[in-house]
Amino acid sequence: MRDDRPIGLFDSGLGGLTVVRALLDLVPGADVVYFGDTGRFPYGSKPPEEVLKYSLEIVDLLLEQNVRMVVVACNSAASVALEQLREQLDVPVVGVIGPGLRAARRATRTGRVGVIATVGTIASGAYQRAGAQLAADASDPAGAALELTCAACPGFVEFVEQGDVDSDQVHVLAERLLAPLKQAYVDTLVLGCTHYPLLARTIADVMGPDVVLVSSAEETAFEVRAELGEPDLDVPTDRPRQVKFMTSGDPTTFRELGSRFLGPEVEHVEAWSWS
Repeated sequence: MRDDRPIGLFDSGLGGLTVVRALLDLVPGADVVYFGDTGRFPYGSKPPEEVLKYSLEIVDLLLEQNVRMVVVACNSAASVALEQLREQLDVPVVGVIGPGLRAARRATRTGRVGVIATVGTIASGAYQRAGAQLAADASDPAGAALELTCAACPGFVEFVEQGDVDSDQVHVLAERLLAPLKQAYVDTLVLGCTHYPLLARTIADVMGPDVVLVSSAEETAFEVRAELGEPDLDVPTDRPRQVKFMTSGDPTTFRELGSRFLGPEVEHVEAWSWS
């Protein structure tokens, strides 16, 4: 039997819309509720306990929307909250770290894989732990053993949230932050923040044509699709798809930038206050 409850997603801001875009394309029959915590962004520079608190608050809000699955569309939140959410919730919880790294292992030719993410995600060691777990998982032999080079990219998220993804300032910052990845001769680069696919053109220009970029956003959508039953993949003919957006920040700004990054689906944005 088809489950018509929506899929809930959240992120610190607009970056998670990259997951929403991929999900809308890959699972065209699913309703979606998205919460962007733009009023409290960025998460990457905040203490882990604060990010965990925010994540639990947002998930409670999504559960009030009767979601059937929660997608932690934020690497910073997934790095500190994913396991606790999986233990506490009665609905499936999907993160963005594992899918991206598994895709990188399939894509790499040399095993030299780079990961770029926020300061908080890199400091958490989440990608390093996920890489070690992949290496120890004998049931999944596909791909090469990974030699990870991780780099924090402070400033990327802030540029995206301002709607600036291709200015000279962004390019100069990318050249500086991505230098360690080029020096490590990585052949595959995981965009370990859901904001970063919006900077893909600049990142690809700096890294060069021989480096494969892996979007954790797209790979997460594939994992969501795999979690769903076959009836849930059918497109209902009796009603239009419902896509709801909520934000703790300014809904007008969210709608303007969200429409630019996601498309016409961002029509109405509901404001939410934590006070």
